[in-house]
Amino acid sequence: MRYPTTTDAERESAIEAASIALQRGELVVLPTDTVYGIAADAFSADAVSDLLAAKGRGREMPPPVLIASAATLDALARDVPPWVRELVAEFWPGPLTIVLHQQSSLLWDLGETRGTVAVRMPDDELTRAVLERTGPLAVSSANTTGEPAATDADRAEAMLGDRVAVIIDAGESRGGEASTIVDATGPEGRILRHGALSITRLNDVLSPLGTSLLDSAPDSAAPGTGEPDRLAKQPHQPAASPEAPAPPAPAAAPDPLTDPLPDPLSDPLADPLAGPGDPDEG
Repeated sequence: MRYPTTTDAERESAIEAASIALQRGELVVLPTDTVYGIAADAFSADAVSDLLAAKGRGREMPPPVLIASAATLDALARDVPPWVRELVAEFWPGPLTIVLHQQSSLLWDLGETRGTVAVRMPDDELTRAVLERTGPLAVSSANTTGEPAATDADRAEAMLGDRVAVIIDAGESRGGEASTIVDATGPEGRILRHGALSITRLNDVLSPLGTSLLDSAPDSAAPGTGEPDRLAKQPHQPAASPEAPAPPAPAAAPDPLTDPLPDPLSDPLADPLAGPGDPDEG
């Protein structure tokens, strides 16, 4: 069902309907400050699986997680570097997605995350109001894989209307450009995907700390999709321990038109985050 948000009463009805649907394990289309997103309860494996199926995406492309407050970051991620906290203080809420090591105690299944989680706090009051009622949500750009990310409810409904319980119509997206993705899982921070925040703006905040981000992003996202190129580099992986087997040797790069998406550990060019255009994650 589609919900307008023109008046305060309509907004409250939309927030309530979306929150109830998400708590029931259903899918919802939400506006964000970048593009429209398709959301699921991050702690419902079935709901996340339905989200991936709705987009035509496999478990090797897990969605990012949206949160209502920066205070939630430490509940989801561990070993958060001081420089990440500076970026969060400056750019959240906003179009910045950060990849971190997830807390080992989390009882969720977002897909083949390899122990990482991509987190963002959106600059959209309506969506944050939903998040305050539901808790963290797995959110990917509202489109089927390979199609342009929806920037309004009409386009989202055309692609996903039969797979979602609620569509919140908040008009045209304010941003339209996907979030910038930063990898904070290694010894040095790096850009995984260029987006609404330039590396220059990010490094301006970090320079007083004596650090800066490396640019490991591909030249651009897939045109109009709000999703990173599938050949983007993966986040850093922890070194193998005596208890953990070493990753398999790199495989040959796939044909992007005919081959299935590769495993992020077996192919160093695989993109495990082909989502946040994804509300973001997008």
